[in-house]
Amino acid sequence: MTFTFNYEQAFARNIGWVTPDEQARLRGKRVAIAGGGGVGGVHLLTLARLGIGSFHIADFDSFDIPNFNRQVGATMSTVGQPKVEVMARMARDINPELEIKVFEHGVNKDNLDAFLDGVDLYVDALDFFAFDARQDTFAACARLGIPATTAAPLGMGAAVLNFMPGKMTFEEYFQWGELDELDKAIRFVVGLAPAGLHRPYLMVPSSVNFAERRGPSTIMACQLCAGVAATEALKILLGRGEVLAAPHGMQFDAYRNRLTRTWRPGGNRNPWHRLMIAVARRQMRKETRP
Repeated sequence: MTFTFNYEQAFARNIGWVTPDEQARLRGKRVAIAGGGGVGGVHLLTLARLGIGSFHIADFDSFDIPNFNRQVGATMSTVGQPKVEVMARMARDINPELEIKVFEHGVNKDNLDAFLDGVDLYVDALDFFAFDARQDTFAACARLGIPATTAAPLGMGAAVLNFMPGKMTFEEYFQWGELDELDKAIRFVVGLAPAGLHRPYLMVPSSVNFAERRGPSTIMACQLCAGVAATEALKILLGRGEVLAAPHGMQFDAYRNRLTRTWRPGGNRNPWHRLMIAVARRQMRKETRP
């Protein structure tokens, strides 16, 4: 039996939560996603099922077996294949009419303008330790007036921050500047999830090592992030619903059955954040001493 794709039929079950006119508007939107792994892959597929019509996706990596616990594109049949190619193929299998521009070398200063050209929203899905790429991409979004969302998978939950045009920028919130990578990592965690809902149930603390660029992950967190990020995307792209912009944030932890909304004026300049950063820096530097 041969089936013919029909956009209206494929996404008809979205109608009710969105109007037919809003669904048509989503079809005309373009979203950029940097990172095609844990959160990036499921972001893409979730937004494709929402009916977004165009994407720019970027990642320089290929799938490997250690990706299996959390990355929706990682299977035995895709090991060794470029993540962006696999994810583009999976997204087109949902919507063959998708317009997808692939950036197979990831994002960098040389291609950022092209990556963000014509984009209505940027969804951050870079690896936690991709500090330079993340800093450059959010700076470009601020310069170009592009809304940007980051949903971080932490433990078995998600932490979300939105950076909206004319509001506090990523740099103003995180205060990275020219700091070294360890300090950026500490400030990123503190800024993303000041409530720290995920910390009490970390069973193997040694699994987190910023100096070695490694940490534990779960598929539950990635899927929760995709649900939250896609909902933020819907609100931003359609201009309805409350959008919390930094320094406001939110963290939901499914393991602990807790939801916390945070407000940190000044971002990492906030006195509470400065204290948390100082404590974390002291602890991390102690752990990384030879």
